[in-house]
Order: sequence, then C-alpha cells, then structure tokens
Amino acid sequence: MTEAELNALLDVRSENEHIEFKEAKSNFHFEKLVDYCVALANEGGGRIVFGVTDKPPRRVVGTAAFEMPEKTVAGIYERIHLKVLWQEIQHPDGRVLVFEVPPRPVGHPLHYDGRYWMRAGEELVPMTPDQLKRIIDEGKPDFIDQPACSGCTEEDVVSLLDVQGYFDLRKRPLPSTRAEVLETLAGKGFVRREDGTFTITNLGALLLAKRLTDFESVARKGVRLIAYDGVSKQKVRDGKDITDQKGYAVGFEGLVNTVFDQLPASEEIAAALRTTTHAYPLKAIRELIGNAIVHQDLTEQGTGITVEIYGDRIEVTNPGLPILPLDRFIDENQSRNERFADVLRQLGICEERGHGMDAVVAQIELHQLPPYRCRLGTRHTTVVLSRYKPLKDLSPEERVNAVYQHCVLRFVTNQLTNNESIRERFKIDKKNSAIASRLLGEAVTANVIRASDPDAANKLMRYVPYWA
Repeated sequence: MTEAELNALLDVRSENEHIEFKEAKSNFHFEKLVDYCVALANEGGGRIVFGVTDKPPRRVVGTAAFEMPEKTVAGIYERIHLKVLWQEIQHPDGRVLVFEVPPRPVGHPLHYDGRYWMRAGEELVPMTPDQLKRIIDEGKPDFIDQPACSGCTEEDVVSLLDVQGYFDLRKRPLPSTRAEVLETLAGKGFVRREDGTFTITNLGALLLAKRLTDFESVARKGVRLIAYDGVSKQKVRDGKDITDQKGYAVGFEGLVNTVFDQLPASEEIAAALRTTTHAYPLKAIRELIGNAIVHQDLTEQGTGITVEIYGDRIEVTNPGLPILPLDRFIDENQSRNERFADVLRQLGICEERGHGMDAVVAQIELHQLPPYRCRLGTRHTTVVLSRYKPLKDLSPEERVNAVYQHCVLRFVTNQLTNNESIRERFKIDKKNSAIASRLLGEAVTANVIRASDPDAANKLMRYVPYWA
C-alpha cells in the first residue's frame, strides 16, 4: 500500500465490516487484535489499520503498537490458523501498520477460544446461531437446488406440478409429449433425472406446485392472507385467514387478485354507472407481494410471507432481514438468490432488474398516498402501505420520508427535485409554494436530502438524496 492509497483509504465514509481504524498511538492489546481478525475473516476479510484516528475526518497520528509485526502475525496464526499479512507505511505524520485479513474458508465459521465474532457498527458481537448455521450451510447446495421430492415417475411430476400453468406463463404451447415437457422442466432446474427417476427441486416446487403442502420442504412457504376488522389484530374479518397453496409462479395472479378483492373500496354511482375505487393501486400491491417473494430468506423454516389488511393500512411481511439498508430500497436492487429472482422475472412475477420499490413509490405518488414504511423484526421485514391522508394529517416523519422517497425516485429517473416537483407530489397550489419550501427544508434538516448546488439562487435550488 502506497502513501497515496492510504490517503485515499482515510476518506472512506465509515468503517464497515471490511475495514477497521485504530489510533493505538502507544500499544494495542494482542488478544483484541485476534478478535478483530476473527470478525473480519468471518465477514469476508478486510484490513485493520493502526496509527489512524477512527473518527472522520481521519488523520494519521502514528502508532508504536506491534513493533515486530512478523511475530504478531505468527502469533495470530498460532491461535486461529489464519495467515494474516502485514505492511508498514512510513507516513510523514507517523508510522502506519496495516494487517490484511483473508476471508475464512467457505462453510467454516472462524472462532477464537469458542467466540465466533462479527462486527456490529464499531463493536464486536457474537454471531447468532442462525448466522452460524448460514455459514455452515454454505458448502451445501442452494436451497432451491435441494430436493423437494425424490424418486418421482413422469406421472408423479405432471401430477404434482402445474406444467400447463408454466407453459401458459411462458406463452408457449404445451409440448405434445411428456418427455418434451420434462426436458423443458429439467433445463430450467425444476426437476432432475436421477437413476431412472425424477427429483423435483425446491425451485420447481416453490414456483409450480399445485399444492405446496405436497412437499415437506416448502409446505410452510405459502403466502398467508389475513384481513382484520379495524386497525388492530383483535378481530379477523369474516374468517378471512387464507393461505395460498399454489406455487408462487402459477398462483401469483390469483393471489394478487384475492388480496386486491379484500382491500377497502368505495363505490360511486354516476350517470347510471357504478364505479369502484380501491384504497390502494393494484400495481403497488402486485409489486409489494412480488418483492416479498423475491427477497424472502428461503432458508428460514416454519414461516412464510404474510399479507395483513387493516382498516388503515396493508402490511406485507417476508422472512429474513434485508441485505440493503432500508433507505436504499428504491435505488438499489440485490436479491439473496439471484437465480430464483431471475426465474421469477422471466415468468413476469417481478419487474426487470432495478425496478420494484421505485414502481411502488411511483404509484404512491400517483394516488397521493403517504410514504411506505419499513419495520424490522428479529427475523422478518415488513413493508407498510397506508391509506390516503391529506398533507395536513401527515406526521413530521411521514412528511420527511415522503420528500426523501420522492427525491430518490426523481434521482433514479435522471430528474432533480425542486419546489415545483414537491408541489406536484403533494398537489399543492402554486400560490402556496412556501409550503413546498418548508417540506424541503424539513427534509434537509433531517439530513435525508441536500442541495445539489448550495450556492444556487432560491428559485434555481435543486435537491438530491443525501448519498448522491
């Protein structure tokens, strides 16, 4: 590492799981260094940099710790059997010592004296049993490739899977022979030929099952729909607690329509015509359910996706915590299992890459709904979509989130946010432009947006997300 590379490293926004800065002007506890090596290795490897302040703006202060680094790395190897590299940089402001920590072996969590460390912000914390299990399972086939039902005949496969539904989704005619059908399913990874019989994979069962309960490995992964009377869980409306048993692909349209039919609606009669207005747009509901299916943690057992309808909101919950930060759902897209997501895209269950929550926000703005909210549980992620409320009834947090989501949506469509776009978002009359200015000011104060050019005149002021 050169001095220039070190200076560039000092400008990173924050410490993360791949880098750790330590001032350590005089010394640093060796056993603590070993703990940090364990944590970094468990999370893919990284660097520990000594002689640098850990708070931005970072500067080199020099370190006298570990005067004989070759002995230090030998001691690390003796304790955790990990080959750590070291490098000394003689910076004008003092000695900097960098330890390069490699990633742990696949499927093998690293520990020191029985402590399996990981990073949590600036702290070291023990890994949870679930996290350890995920690492141990790395050496196994992906969940979608594991068998859902083995030893099947050709008749079993077409009896258990909705093959007609699959070809309908692909807009292709059903092949004339069963052998052609099975060849197509095998080519997509839905089935495998093994020892003269067929194995239906979890992928095939999850997407094409006529009944998910026919497959033990995915029996609990059907989408559950619950409609409540009022805004609490006290009373289920007319016994509306339904679990969809079809595979995600072949049952998706029916599932979305069932959910939509349970949503609050109002009817108007004008000129002898009856029109029904639903509280939420169908496209937003479709995207929320599709996102929950795509981004769920399939390895979680005994739990599935839940759609809960209340008098004032709809909540969609999926197993697993998100990979992305909550405030980057709109502009970024990353799936836990890209192959699973890719098949769902091919079958039209979710939008193309890069779409999803941005489509939800577009629908929210079109229908003047409050911003969506996200809530994290210990092992679940919930997205909440609320019914219409006028601007005056939005809470300060809702106003700030609405402006932020609007700003991100504009940014990803190569547009900037300004007073005019905020007036359009909230349907504010031009003569009340001061209201839009106040909304922008609240979001700037909350540090979720910033001026793209702070020196611009007020009428020319444009805004971008804080991270842009």
